[in-house]
Amino acid sequence: MIIDGSSLLHRAFYAIPPLSSSSGIPTNAVYGFLNMLERLKREYNPAYLAVALDKSRQTFRNTTYEAYKANRGATPDELRPQFGLLKEVLTLHRIALFEEEGYEADDIIGTLSLQASENGMQSLIVTGDRDAWQLISPDVEVLLTRKGISEIERYNEEVLLEKIGLRPQQVIDLKGLMGDSSDNIPGVPGVGEKTAMKLLKQFENLENLYAHLDEVKGKLQEKLRHNREQAFLSKELATIKVDMELPLACSECALQEPDLEKLRQKYDELQFRTLLRSLPTSESNDASTTIREDEKADDKKTEECTSKVSKDLEYKILREEEYPSLLEELQKNKDQCSFQGALWGTWEGPARHGMLKELVFAYGQFEAEPTIYVIKEPIAFLKATAPYWAEEKEEKVFFDAKSYWLLLQEAGVELKGLRGDALLAAYLLDPVTNRYTLPDLAEQYLGKKLDHPYEAKQTKEPKEKPDCQKEDLISASYGSALFALMKVLEKKLQEQELYTLYKDVELPLSLVLAAMERSGFAVDPTVLEEMSKELGSHLEELRATIYDLAEESFNINSTQQLGKILFEKLGLPIIKKTKTGYSTDMEVLEELAPRHPIIPKVLEYRQLMKLNSTYVEGLLPLIEKDGRIHSTLNQTVTATGRLSSTEPNLQNIPIRLEQGRTIRKAFVAPTEDKILLAADYSQIELRILAHLSGDASFIDAFAKEQDIHSRTASEVFAVPMEEVTSEMRRRAKAVNFGIVYGISDFGLSRDLSVTRAEAKKYIEGYFARYEGVKKYIEKTIAMAREEGYVTTLLGRRRYLPELKQRNKMRQAFGERMAMNTPIQGTAADIIKAAMVAIDKFLQEEARETVMILQVHDELIFEGPRKELTEIAPSIKNIMEKTIELSVPLVVDMKIGPNWYDLHPYLTKKEG
Repeated sequence: MIIDGSSLLHRAFYAIPPLSSSSGIPTNAVYGFLNMLERLKREYNPAYLAVALDKSRQTFRNTTYEAYKANRGATPDELRPQFGLLKEVLTLHRIALFEEEGYEADDIIGTLSLQASENGMQSLIVTGDRDAWQLISPDVEVLLTRKGISEIERYNEEVLLEKIGLRPQQVIDLKGLMGDSSDNIPGVPGVGEKTAMKLLKQFENLENLYAHLDEVKGKLQEKLRHNREQAFLSKELATIKVDMELPLACSECALQEPDLEKLRQKYDELQFRTLLRSLPTSESNDASTTIREDEKADDKKTEECTSKVSKDLEYKILREEEYPSLLEELQKNKDQCSFQGALWGTWEGPARHGMLKELVFAYGQFEAEPTIYVIKEPIAFLKATAPYWAEEKEEKVFFDAKSYWLLLQEAGVELKGLRGDALLAAYLLDPVTNRYTLPDLAEQYLGKKLDHPYEAKQTKEPKEKPDCQKEDLISASYGSALFALMKVLEKKLQEQELYTLYKDVELPLSLVLAAMERSGFAVDPTVLEEMSKELGSHLEELRATIYDLAEESFNINSTQQLGKILFEKLGLPIIKKTKTGYSTDMEVLEELAPRHPIIPKVLEYRQLMKLNSTYVEGLLPLIEKDGRIHSTLNQTVTATGRLSSTEPNLQNIPIRLEQGRTIRKAFVAPTEDKILLAADYSQIELRILAHLSGDASFIDAFAKEQDIHSRTASEVFAVPMEEVTSEMRRRAKAVNFGIVYGISDFGLSRDLSVTRAEAKKYIEGYFARYEGVKKYIEKTIAMAREEGYVTTLLGRRRYLPELKQRNKMRQAFGERMAMNTPIQGTAADIIKAAMVAIDKFLQEEARETVMILQVHDELIFEGPRKELTEIAPSIKNIMEKTIELSVPLVVDMKIGPNWYDLHPYLTKKEG
C-alpha cells in the first residue's frame, strides 16, 4: 500500500472540523489522516506500507514549464505545521516515509508501484488524485478517496474502462488534449473533456491522433494543428515518473510495530484520546484470537449457543420458543428500578419502512454485567415482548431512540419508559464533532474497539456454520458496549451540568420528533404540477433573454461556459478564479450585477432552476402513498442545538422569493374538516439578547410592546419614534439582527449597500445607546476564551477551540460563535421545551390535533377545525410561558387551509 500523504492530509484538513490541542497546535488534518490510516490497515491488511509526500512546490516540471501549478493558492496557516507533525507521528509508527527534492509525491508513488510489480508484488495506491489512474496495471490498483476521506472507490483496469471509458495509458493523453486547470496544464485551447474523449476513442492516443490529423474535420483540426507542441508538453507534464532513485526499495517498507511508548506520549500530548485507546496494550484483547479459541471449542458448547469470548462477555442466541419465558422474567423485574434494557439493531432502509435484520438486547441491573441476547427473528421478538416495550416502569436505552420508536411503530409495538439515548448524550457532550457512531463512542468513552458489524461476513468461512459465529460475537459486543456506554455518558452529562437539559428536553423531544415524522405533512400534487409548468415557461423566457444578451446560445448551467461568456466575450472584470477556471458563484455575480444586464437574468435563472428542481419537481416523488411528505427532523446536527430537516429540507424553502413562498400552497390540511395552525415566536432572538444582556433600553422596549426596530432606529439616529422612516427602520433591523450574528462593518456595509465607514458608524452608534449589549458581548467572549466554551440559558455547551488558534480569521469566527450561540442556542432550547410541553398537553387531553413540522421559530399543527381553534390559546400560552424571561415572549398565531394562505388568528388580548 502506497499512500499519497500530501493528498490525504489536504483532504483530511477540509473534511474534519477545526481541531487543536490545548496548547493551540492545529491537529484536524493529522487526526483525520491517522484515522484513515488505521482504517486502511484494518480493512486491507498490507504487508508493506509507504507514505509519499511533496517536498516543495518547485519540481523538474517547473523547469519544463514555468507556469506549472502557478495558480495554486498558499497552504492555509492551520495546515502548514501539520505536515511536520504528520512526519513526526509516522516516524513513531515506523512507517516508511518518502519525500524527494525536485519531485512530486506522484513520482515517488509511480516508482514504488513499478518496483513492486517487478518484484512480483501487488500494490494499492491510496490518493485523492485521479492522475494516479495512469499507474493502474494488472499488479496495481488505485483506491480513490471521495467526499473528503470517508468514502473510497477502487479502480483496476476493468473498472477504469467501465466507469471512465479510458485505459490507464490514455489518462495522460486526455490531459494532453484537455489540460488540467488545477495544475495549470494548458492542453489544447477549446478542447474539453467530451471532445478529448471522442478523439481518444477514435485515435487511441496523442501520437496516433497527430499521425492522422487530416481525418479530423473543421475548426477542431485547426486548433489541434496550431497547438501540437502545447499538447505534447501537456502530456509530458501529466506523465508520472516511474524511474526515480529512492533511498529505500519497496521491499524495505515492511510494516513494523510502532514505538508504542513514544507514540502514546505523542497522542496524549495532542489529545488524540480515541487513537490513544486504539493502541495495543501488553495484554492484547484482540477479538480474533478469542474467536479462534471459540472455533476449537467443544461441539456441545456450540450447540448450547453460549460463547465465552472473554472474561467479561457472554451472549446467547435467543430462539423464538424462548420469547415467552424472557417476557415473564422481564415483567417480574418491572417494579425494580435497578434494571434496564439496551436495544441495538441492524436494518436496511429508513427507520419508518426499514427491514430489521437482527437485534441485540442487553438486559440487567445497572451496576452489573447484562445478559446479552442475539435475536434472529426481530419482528417476532418485538411483538412477543410488546408488553415490556409498552411498560413505562421498564427503563430502556437506545442508540438513536427516534429511529427505534419508528421501527417499533411499524411493527405495531408501543414504546414507553425511555431512559437513555447514547446518540443524544454524545451530541450534547460534544455538539461539533459529528462523529457519533457506536464504535467511535465505545473507543472514546470505554476504551473498547468494536469490529465492523459486517466485517465477519466478508471473510471466507465454511459452508456449514454453527449458530455461534463471528458476526454474532460482533453483534453481542455492540449490545454490551451500548449498555456500558450509557452509564458513562450519564455520569459525564451530570458532571457538565447537562443532565437536566438531556433528561427533560432532548430525550422526550426525540419521541415527539418521531411522531411528527410519522405524521408527515399532506401535499396537493396538482399545485406542484401547475407550478412546474409555470416555472418551465418562465425559464424558457429567461433562457431566450440570456442568449440574446450573450449573442449566442450556451449551457447556462455550465460554470466554464458561463465564465467564458462573461469574462472573455463580454469582458467583465474577473473577481476570483477557481481550480477549474473563472468563479461564477453567487457572491461574484451579485458584485457584477450592476455592470451588465445579463447578470440579473442569470441570477434569476439560477434561483428558479433550483426552485423548480429541488422544491417543485423535487418534491413530487417524495409524496408517499398516504399523500404526505415525511421529512426527517435531525436532532444531532447543528452545533447551536437547532433542529434541521432533510429528505426533504422543508426548513429551507426560499420564502424570500414569491415563487418560493407559493410552494407552501401545496402543503395543505388533508380534508375540509381539518385546518392548519402556525405558531411563531416573534423576534425571539432579540428578546433573548435583551434578557441575557440586561440592557435597560432593550428591556423597556419589549416591556412597552414597542416595535423594536423603530425603537432602535430612534435611539441610533437620535430622532423621535414617530419620525423614524421606513429606511431608518430597515437599517436598524439589519443592525439588530447583525449584532446577534456578530456582523462586521464589512458585512453590514454589504447588506445595506453603504460604505464601511457608514456601517461602522451605525454599529458604534448602536453600542453607544445599548451599553448593556456591548458589555454582555465583551464579557461572553472573555469567558469563552477562559473556559473554552459558551452556554445557553438551559446549560447547552458549545466548545470553541477556534479562540485559541493563531489564525486571526479562525479567532474571529470563534468570537462570532461565542456571541451567537448563547442566543440562537437558547432560542432552540425554548422551542424544544415548548414542543415537549405541547405534546404532553395534547396527549393528556386526548386530542386529535398533531404537531407536524418545526421550522426554526415556528410550529405547524394539523387538526380538526373545531378542536384546533379551541386549543389554540392553550398552545400559545404554553409556548409563551414554558421558560420565563425578563421580557415577555410573544407568539403569533395564524390559521388556514394551507401553509401559504394563513391569516392571523389570535390577538394578544385573546391569547
